Amino acid sequence: MIIMKKLAITAILLVFTTMSFAQKFAYVDTDYILENIPEYQVAQDKLDELSVKWQEEIEKKFEKIDQMYKEYQSEAVLLPEDMKKKREQEIIQMEKEAKELQKKRFGQNGDLYKKRKELIEPIQDRVYDGVKDVAESENYAIVFDKAGSLTMLYTEERYDISDEVLRQMGYSPGGRKKSD
Repeated sequence: MIIMKKLAITAILLVFTTMSFAQKFAYVDTDYILENIPEYQVAQDKLDELSVKWQEEIEKKFEKIDQMYKEYQSEAVLLPEDMKKKREQEIIQMEKEAKELQKKRFGQNGDLYKKRKELIEPIQDRVYDGVKDVAESENYAIVFDKAGSLTMLYTEERYDISDEVLRQMGYSPGGRKKSD
């Protein structure tokens, strides 16, 4: 009975080992793919423009606070105690508002995050669908992303299906450097 179990386990391991050698693997470079999608660059430019605009808005608020503080410091010796407290409270309130605006614009779920999700996520979804379509049509078991956190110390260019994904999505691949 023990011999039968060992033979069965050996047979199962042999089948899995054989199956694993028959699998096809490929990789993509999503940075390269996104660089070759014009809509992505337009969306990225829009995000950069908004980011600069919002940053300038916040910097102006902090500059105004800094100016108010300097004025307060120069006039503090002449002000009665109740005026000092009132001016201090104004400065503290403006600083609080500026920090809230900064958080609203650039915080974890802030306006920039929402805008990025609105503009970039649909493009990333299309890339994922393109990868999936190519992987299914070419029978790839696994497709790695060279641009992601996965470290690929060596890649053989013939397994890079990034251009196929771009073509499947209706884009012309750009010229890829051979040294990637």
